[in-house]
Amino acid sequence: MFKISKNVFLLSLVSFFNDIASEMIYPIVPIFLTTVLGAPVAAVGLIEGIAESTSSLMKIVSGWLSDKFQKRKPFVVLGYSLSTLSKILIGLAYAWPWVLFSRFIDRFGKGTRTAARDALITEFSEKENRAAAFGFHRALDTFGAAAGPLIGIFLLGILDNNYRSVFFIASLPCIFAIFFLLWVKDASAQKTNSSPSVTIKDINPSFKIFLFINIIFALGNSSDAFLILRSHNLGLSVSLTVLAYVLFNLTYAVFSYPLGIISDKIGIKKVLLAGFLLFALVYFLFGLANASFYVWILFPLYGIHMALNEGLSKAYLSLLVPRQIIGTAYGIFQAVIGVCTFFASLFAGLLWSFFNPAAPFIYGGILALISALLFVILEKRIRRPAT
Repeated sequence: MFKISKNVFLLSLVSFFNDIASEMIYPIVPIFLTTVLGAPVAAVGLIEGIAESTSSLMKIVSGWLSDKFQKRKPFVVLGYSLSTLSKILIGLAYAWPWVLFSRFIDRFGKGTRTAARDALITEFSEKENRAAAFGFHRALDTFGAAAGPLIGIFLLGILDNNYRSVFFIASLPCIFAIFFLLWVKDASAQKTNSSPSVTIKDINPSFKIFLFINIIFALGNSSDAFLILRSHNLGLSVSLTVLAYVLFNLTYAVFSYPLGIISDKIGIKKVLLAGFLLFALVYFLFGLANASFYVWILFPLYGIHMALNEGLSKAYLSLLVPRQIIGTAYGIFQAVIGVCTFFASLFAGLLWSFFNPAAPFIYGGILALISALLFVILEKRIRRPAT
């Protein structure tokens, strides 16, 4: 009834295995840096800042190049291959600059593949099922993100906290991911009607409106690390906080595909608006909560918000931009939102430190309400291009 193309299915499997690998090691890399390599905490911040900045920049570059050459798969293969290599490099590290290099390689790979991969999902899904396609991909991706930390913790237990062994083992799911990429077709394999040249200068003004709304939203949407810190601040132990975060990922994964199907039926605009409003509610309640009990309600609600927003934003964006420049559009959108998230996290840290732990969430909830209001006011001006 809601057919998922072979390409979308394979790309979803690729993301599933890659996210297992990434989330197996992501929570333990800071511990490895500080306890095994003796790196200062400032070095951890430097490493992650450089890594994420690299990812944001490369999304624009690779998206533009994939449009220019109308080839997506080479960028996807290169990106996932670099991420595989990075797991092995971290396992070989004996000084924190080597970890910096490894994380740079990993995020360079992520930036290289992301826009091109999303363009492939767009090109191998019908407009009437676009939200379902992105929802399905997001569901498998997030199932991998939920399984990864659990596998990592299990491996640390049976390997007596041998971090290097976990890093090497994490490369195996990445190899599975690359294996499935062998059967992914490139966009050039499709029969497309010839069309006049389209450049980024010709981009639909609706893209700019949607980007502006999401910039306002992103400036209040700080790193999920603050949700974890708030959970611990409300009284959850470290282990229970991790379990609550896993519950968030599972909820996110379970709801992504069904909400994508619903979006295709009732319209993505309505579902995105619900996502803005639900985020505002969750953030306000995280700010006002006075007991750890609320975390077990709010994390699943936050997972539903992510299912309403993350993949569906990409599906909606694909309806606003001609296919010839979709990679560039994805790259610009994701890079700009990434930069805004950095500033949102910086501001959230200041609010937490100089006011109180509730302040970042009240601030984020207010900006989400403003975004919802702007979406209601401006959505009538958003139009699909002729492609």
